[in-house]
Amino acid sequence: MSGIPDAGDQGSRHGFDTIGFDGDDTLWHNESLFSMTQDRFRALLAHAADPTDLDRRLLEAERANLRVYGYGIKGFVLSMIETAIAVTDGHVAARDLQSLIDFGKAMLEHPVELLPGVAEVVETLAGRHRLVLITKGDLFDQESKIARSGLSELFHAVEIVSEKDPGTYRRVMERHGIDPARFLMVGNSVRSDILPVLATGAHAVHIPYAITWAHEEAEVPDEHYRRLESIRDLPALLADW
Repeated sequence: MSGIPDAGDQGSRHGFDTIGFDGDDTLWHNESLFSMTQDRFRALLAHAADPTDLDRRLLEAERANLRVYGYGIKGFVLSMIETAIAVTDGHVAARDLQSLIDFGKAMLEHPVELLPGVAEVVETLAGRHRLVLITKGDLFDQESKIARSGLSELFHAVEIVSEKDPGTYRRVMERHGIDPARFLMVGNSVRSDILPVLATGAHAVHIPYAITWAHEEAEVPDEHYRRLESIRDLPALLADW
């Protein structure tokens, strides 16, 4: 990609040849949009179910449907529709189903909002390392968000995957000739961006987001990774690593 140095040009001076970045809730806001939509879902179905029970049943539907729909907005909308049908014993109004579809369309069309400091940090690091964007979810939605983020030209490669596990990261690293010992992954999810990366022998930086989807919650490892409060602190951490 034009303007991106090869891994061997400058990366060795900065500890890592390649830095991987998660997309959703690491570079741009995502879970907050799901949270706002779930608030609307609760309000829509308030007549049929207790909010706590509704949340539980929606999460159960989402988890059960991951193997069918994968991650992303479309699967979330279908899970909301399935839950609405279940909690109303099949009597959900057609207008309410249309509302759920409209919620999904609004999510898909929502502007991409970068987190504070992301544009500056990614641009700075692109001059020092080979950058790879590794994000999971619906292909069409992720491609659209990446294009609208204004960051795509700063990445040497973009990988949109259906799941993030050690095997996925190993395949990505093999495909791009990345040495795990020289690879650092940056992300907000311990379950998806930290634990599976550490299992490959690579390194990771956890930058928590304000909201974490229950499915992505996991125990934080005791060692072998770093935690930051803001992506703005990443260049200094890399310089001192």
